[in-house]
Amino acid sequence: MPRHHTPPTLDVLLPTGHTGAVRLAPREDESELVALFADAAVRPDARVHVRANMVSTLDGAATGPDRRSGSINDEADHRVFTALRALADVVLIGAGTARTERYEPLRTPDALQSTRRAHGRTDELELALVTASGAVPEVLLDAARPPLVLTVSACPSLELLRSRIGPHRVLVAGDDQVDLPTALDLLADRGLVHVLTEGGPRLLSDLLAADLVDELCLTWTPLVVGGPAPRATRTDDWFEPVHHARPRHLLHADGTLLGRWVIDRLTP
Repeated sequence: MPRHHTPPTLDVLLPTGHTGAVRLAPREDESELVALFADAAVRPDARVHVRANMVSTLDGAATGPDRRSGSINDEADHRVFTALRALADVVLIGAGTARTERYEPLRTPDALQSTRRAHGRTDELELALVTASGAVPEVLLDAARPPLVLTVSACPSLELLRSRIGPHRVLVAGDDQVDLPTALDLLADRGLVHVLTEGGPRLLSDLLAADLVDELCLTWTPLVVGGPAPRATRTDDWFEPVHHARPRHLLHADGTLLGRWVIDRLTP
C-alpha cells in the first residue's frame, strides 16, 4: 500500500446535517480528530468501556498475504489508530497478535500528550496481553514498562512471568481459560476503564460473544487480496443472537473508509 509523505485530510461523511463539508486536516496533537471519538462513556451498569479497532480489505480480509494487518492499513487508518490510542487507558490484545504484528512497548507521541491530558487520561498508556500459555514476546518482557499479562492459574510459565515482570503485573483471570469479564474487572480495579482492543480476530470474537464490546471502529482499505485470510472476527460458531450495530460516523480519505459503530449490547 503506497504511503503518504504526510497524513491525509479526513472527510467526515457521517453524521450528515453539517453546513458545508467537514474536513479534518492532520495536526500534531490531533485534537480535532480525537474530539470526534471522545464522547464515549462507561455505561451505568458497567465498569469499563470497550472499543475495538480493526482493519479490513474490501473483500473482508483482516490481513494481507503476509498474515499481518500492517500490510493492509494506510496513513488514514493510522491517523484514527493514533487518535483512539490517545483516548485509551489500556490497549488490550491477544498474545498471538502481539507476536504476529510484532508489537513493541507502547509510547504516546509527545505531541499527543497534551491531548491525552485534556481528556483526563494519564501520560502512560498501558498494554495488556491475554494469554493462557504465558507466551509473551521477549521484546515486551524486557521493556522498561512491561505489559500487564492477563492469564490463568494453570499457566505453565506463571511463576516465571511473575519473576520477570513483577507479580503486580501478572493478573490471574481464570483457571484454564482467561475469563474476559474478570479480566476487564481486574483492569478496572487499576483505574483502566477506557479499553481499546486491537484484536486479533479471535479475541474480538470472544469479547463479542461475552457481550463486552461497546464500539467497533472498522477501517476498509481499497485493497482486494483474495486468499484464505481471516475476517475481523473469527469464530467456530455463529453469534447467537447476532449483534446489531448503529453507525456513529464515517470518515474517508483516498478511497479508505473509516467507520465507527455502536454495538447494541445483548443485555439491557
